[in-house]
Amino acid sequence: MFTGIVEELGEITAVENLGDACRFRLRGPVVTEGAHHGDSIAVNGVCLTVVEHEGDEFTADVMAETLDRSSLGALGVGSRVNLERPTAVGARLGGHIVQGHVDGTGEVLERKPSEHWEIIKISLPADLSRYVVEKGSITVDGISLTVVEAGPDYFTVSLIPTTLALTTLGLKQPGSPVNLEVDVVAKYVERLLASGQGAGK
Repeated sequence: MFTGIVEELGEITAVENLGDACRFRLRGPVVTEGAHHGDSIAVNGVCLTVVEHEGDEFTADVMAETLDRSSLGALGVGSRVNLERPTAVGARLGGHIVQGHVDGTGEVLERKPSEHWEIIKISLPADLSRYVVEKGSITVDGISLTVVEAGPDYFTVSLIPTTLALTTLGLKQPGSPVNLEVDVVAKYVERLLASGQGAGK
């Protein structure tokens, strides 16, 4: 489990095409400290497994399903990525519960800079809009954010200077794809309510 608090802005240093998958080599001095084969690291909000670890770099295999359902397929050598290790038991839950299971992708539609923050408007797939509410939580490229406005096919988030400086959202321009993970609690509640209604018929 992750919390959506990005630990560092890493970089893809190599991409190997494996046919029905690809292998990324990524640089991240913070997240590789103490890393071992089989450990999990979230890359732009996608939970990946460490295959090899050497120095401040690690490799991770990404299967076709993940490439198709996330924005990782659009990345290449030199791309900057948000990196986070799983939260430790007993650690502070600084963001919200993040699984690293991308529900869909959105697109940066608009950026509105202000003196001390910036508002970003992001498109929202129709099948995810019911899980997004004003002042609720959403994960964008692995970043735990609070929804400012929830529209039928978009939402907005307000970013402080720290988020802009230390994550990929400081670099994304209109048209850039982003990974989205909605609040898992909302999905469980929906499933339980649906099951209850079915049983009462």
